Amino acid sequence: MNEGMSGEVRTPESVVARLRPHARAVFWPSVALVVLTGATVFFATMLPFEWQRWTALAAGVVLILLLWVLPMLRWLGRHYVITTRRIVIRSGLAVRTRQELLHSRGYDVTVRRSGLQSLFRSGDVQVNTGLDHPVVLADVPSADLVQAALHDLMEQSQNPVAARRQQEQSRRYRPGESREVDRGRLPYPAADADPEQGERVDRAERGDEGPDPARAWAR
Repeated sequence: MNEGMSGEVRTPESVVARLRPHARAVFWPSVALVVLTGATVFFATMLPFEWQRWTALAAGVVLILLLWVLPMLRWLGRHYVITTRRIVIRSGLAVRTRQELLHSRGYDVTVRRSGLQSLFRSGDVQVNTGLDHPVVLADVPSADLVQAALHDLMEQSQNPVAARRQQEQSRRYRPGESREVDRGRLPYPAADADPEQGERVDRAERGDEGPDPARAWAR
């Protein structure tokens, strides 16, 4: 456990889940890999002329790059990390993008599913923070479980924040102290305040201080 500068004890951040889009995204690229590999080997060995064999080999390599390597890299390049404090979204191949969202900010979590996603129990988890575009965890497996976990993490993160704010307010306004510090007077007497002194202050502000004892003696 870590202790911050303000003296409050914080639990260390830990990883709750590491997610990627559902693995069915690479099903058809994998099928294409098997088919293209077989076709490339067949034509590269069965064609009569050497230039035809080299052409078939080159075409097979290009198709494998387009239909299997790029989709696989795109799938591997996007993943989500959920910790006890935040959601981290990383995406991109050549240009990497990192996006973070703290649980303590508060958000709404919704799940959208298509027919195919319902069959595999996956879905798009939309995290709405009040901005124009919600943060989307696209096609994550076990979407309902992810939604429930995010709700629990948000609730656990907001409870300490609310307690900290209440503690700061209680320190700022202690019993018997004035909340109108700029006016220089108490809106209500403190527990240990002198009632006679408060009455004299009120008469002085009204201009009704009563007769001056020195003047009355002179008379």
